[in-house]
Amino acid sequence: MLYKIFKVISTLLIVASIVMLVLIFWPVIKQQIKYSINQASGVKYVVGYEQFATFEKPLVPANRDFSIIIPEIAAVAPIVDNVDPANETEYLKALKKGIAHASGTAYPGENGNVYLFAHSTDSFYNVGKYNAVFFLLGKLRPGDQIFIFYRNTKIEYQVEEVKVVAPNDSKYLSGISDEKILTLQTCYPPGTTYQRLIVIAKQVE
Repeated sequence: MLYKIFKVISTLLIVASIVMLVLIFWPVIKQQIKYSINQASGVKYVVGYEQFATFEKPLVPANRDFSIIIPEIAAVAPIVDNVDPANETEYLKALKKGIAHASGTAYPGENGNVYLFAHSTDSFYNVGKYNAVFFLLGKLRPGDQIFIFYRNTKIEYQVEEVKVVAPNDSKYLSGISDEKILTLQTCYPPGTTYQRLIVIAKQVE
């Protein structure tokens, strides 16, 4: 009898653990499912206010002051300006609102590195608490478009490189360039903080 009770309890604990993990990682799972469905059905996202064809869906900027659109992964989010990437309290607060622009880095249209980051969660169980818009950054490939809206101007960037780096690798944040570079950073794998995924893009003149 006692054995059966323990068996039932252990089974319930396993089921509860699985349910909890699914709930924790649901933002990641949902993004992956949506992306897979769009790929299978041939849906293409475009930047604008009108649908141009039956298989195209428009993406509208969150605002025209400072926001980002990445058509390939249907990512749309406002950008919180001038966030200290070394101040955990400050950047976690910013990431509840949108993507963070690292303080001390360039602004769109300027020479230098515009550094944007998201989903720097402090622990795995907070995955759904912070902005999930960069969960699919790893799907980007060279040539993909990224659009930044800044001070009512749309600026286009083209992806040059996608790489995974160590979490303490800061050279991409501090790099100085005479080119107009955009760097996007998120935690990797999605829903963890083990490494960082970096996307480097250049402004299309």
